[in-house]
Amino acid sequence: MSHPPVVLVHGIATSSARTWGDNGWLDLLADAGRTAIPLDQMGHGSAPRPTDPAAYDRLEEELLERFPAEPVDAIGFSLGARTLLTLASAHPDRFHSLIVAGVGANLFRPAGEMGSIGGVFDGSVEPDDPTLRYFSALADAPDQDREALAALVRRPHPIPITAEGLANITCPVLVVLGDKDFVGPADPLLEKLPDARLVTLRNVDHFATPKDFGFIDAALEFLGASL
Repeated sequence: MSHPPVVLVHGIATSSARTWGDNGWLDLLADAGRTAIPLDQMGHGSAPRPTDPAAYDRLEEELLERFPAEPVDAIGFSLGARTLLTLASAHPDRFHSLIVAGVGANLFRPAGEMGSIGGVFDGSVEPDDPTLRYFSALADAPDQDREALAALVRRPHPIPITAEGLANITCPVLVVLGDKDFVGPADPLLEKLPDARLVTLRNVDHFATPKDFGFIDAALEFLGASL
């Protein structure tokens, strides 16, 4: 029996190499006999990095164009999780299972709450709290472009996450959230997904999630159970 390929999608101001490679995900998936397909989102890493905000209105579809033809198991963190949920809402037939981490109630909050992050990325706003300072530090990595990241955050027509869209997701979904993550709680997301369960990471914040062994173990177990 062949297993679905596993698509992995990183969060904002990082890359597949840093999120999935450096934290051991790709090696562990290979050890489990799975084919991993780590993808850089537009604006990051090896992907195109336009500086026109309007270019990012194709963020989700541009990523989908790089998926394999068959349904995939997919893992996303933060912005990557949001991107995958958007795609699974519109194209449920492309997904065999879905693991999303670092998202929760934030998906339904006003977009303006993150408005200052664009200024942090392009240097027009001085970060005034630890979360924004961390995002600013991520943007200093060699595989990032601050102007491109600011453009992504300022894209004019972001696709909203809606209850109607999430109800279209027919595959099983694992939601993973640290109990110290500012994006929580997870309940508003869980209650809108037809087939979802939650794993809570104890004493884990947003930025520690991708390297947490609790996340890795839960994802590998879920992938095995979904076969």
